[in-house]
Amino acid sequence: MTKAPRAWQRMLSGRRLDLLDPTPMDIEIEDIAHGLAFVARWNGQTRGDYPYSVAEHSLLVEEIFGRMRPDAPAKWRLAALLHDGPEYVIGDMISPVKAAVGPEYGALDERLAAAIHLRFGLPAAIPKAVKKQIKQADKVSAWLEATQLAGFSEAEATKFFGRQAAEVIDGLRLHLRPPIEVRAAFTARHAELLEAMG
Repeated sequence: MTKAPRAWQRMLSGRRLDLLDPTPMDIEIEDIAHGLAFVARWNGQTRGDYPYSVAEHSLLVEEIFGRMRPDAPAKWRLAALLHDGPEYVIGDMISPVKAAVGPEYGALDERLAAAIHLRFGLPAAIPKAVKKQIKQADKVSAWLEATQLAGFSEAEATKFFGRQAAEVIDGLRLHLRPPIEVRAAFTARHAELLEAMG
C-alpha cells in the first residue's frame, strides 16, 4: 500500500495548509504577505537590486483598480489586493507555463482563492463583472511592469497587454523595495481595507 503524497505545507504562523482542500481557518494574512513578498514576478527577470514581488504587484493592482473604479466598495478593493493570493503557496507562473501545466493549476488556484476570500469576508467566488474589472487593472499593472522593469518597449507591451489610458497610469512609477517593507505595506493595506469594510 503506497502512502498518499503530502499535500500540505506548514506556514510560519504554525498553520498547516492543505493545498488540495484548504479551509479559511488555515489562512493568515501574515503568511500571505510574507509569501507574496518573496515571490518574484516575471520569473525574477526584472531590473533592480530586489525582485519585483507579487505583494508589490498586488498593491499596484489594488491602486489601479481604485483609479479605474473610484466608487468601488472596500470589499472589491480587498478582492483586488488578494487577486493573486494563492501564489503565496503555489508561486507565480507566467501565462505560457500555466497553459502548459493545464487545468489542474487553475483548479488548485480556485480552491485556494475561495478559502482566502471566505477567511476575509468576501464571497468564495468573486462576481464575474468585478473579476473582469480586476483583470483589467491587472493588465494595466503588467503593462507598467513590462515597460518599467522587464525591458519591454511600449509598443511590445501594448501588443501583449493592450493600450493603457493615460489618466490611469499617469504618475505611476514602480519602485523596488526590500521584502520586509513590501510585506509591511501589504499587511497595512489589508488592515485598512478590512476596517473600511466594517
